[in-house]
Amino acid sequence: MSDSNAAAPSTIVLIHGLFVTALSWEHWAERYEARGFEVIARSFPGMEGDIDALRADTSAIDDLGIEEIVEHYAGIVEELPAPPIIMGHSFGGVFTQILLDRGLGAAGVAVDPGPVKGLLAVPATAVRAAFPVLKNPANRHRAVALTAGEFHYAFTNTLSESESDVIYDRYAVPGPGRVLFQGALANLTPHAANAIDFRNDDRAPLLLIAGGEDHLAPESQTEANFKKYAKSEAVTELKSFPGRSHFTLGEPGWEEVADYALDWAVAAAAGNPSSSAD
Repeated sequence: MSDSNAAAPSTIVLIHGLFVTALSWEHWAERYEARGFEVIARSFPGMEGDIDALRADTSAIDDLGIEEIVEHYAGIVEELPAPPIIMGHSFGGVFTQILLDRGLGAAGVAVDPGPVKGLLAVPATAVRAAFPVLKNPANRHRAVALTAGEFHYAFTNTLSESESDVIYDRYAVPGPGRVLFQGALANLTPHAANAIDFRNDDRAPLLLIAGGEDHLAPESQTEANFKKYAKSEAVTELKSFPGRSHFTLGEPGWEEVADYALDWAVAAAAGNPSSSAD
């Protein structure tokens, strides 16, 4: 399908995950803008601005939770003149699903999404990747930074340490621990903030993307997320990319993932998602 089709959304809203800011989308944003789309890539509330300042002072995000983040992006989407494509990475993929469940967006893509309520099996690599935050209950009320080694395991495990260090220096910031605790304790929490109505037949089409070597959001977790939508009549598809880590936004070959995500979303918004998978 052509990007120039009048039925296609003209705006893309990109939502990042924990331990990075909207800067992590820089490659995808530039590529999408080159295709003629308006791209909105905004950081979580309290996380916009200078990265070094955020690394030095996390007081604005120490108690930031899922509810506040979702409301932040819902406000952005609702101010637009037409429903956009919504794409989220990591916990941004959770927020994308919540926004679609609310009736927002023309189509959604969740890339390596974090945990939503109802996923019972927690892969060992995900436990290890999240442990630096979850090991201390006090982290529920403060932002936590990963070390370069922890970031390498969680985000960039398919790259060398030296390659990972470059990415860490450019993108890594402390992440609000409350979000991870909300995700980890969701199945024990009535009305959990990351709960989704998986049977919602009226939401926009959703694509879930998994990375075959992802430690933080393993492929099996994304597959389990996909299966939760089995009883919904709304369009839901799963695409796995073998050999890719959690940092699929920037590791070599990111262009293939970015193009597939956008082609699928444009086609799905026009009612023909299968055309993007040919």
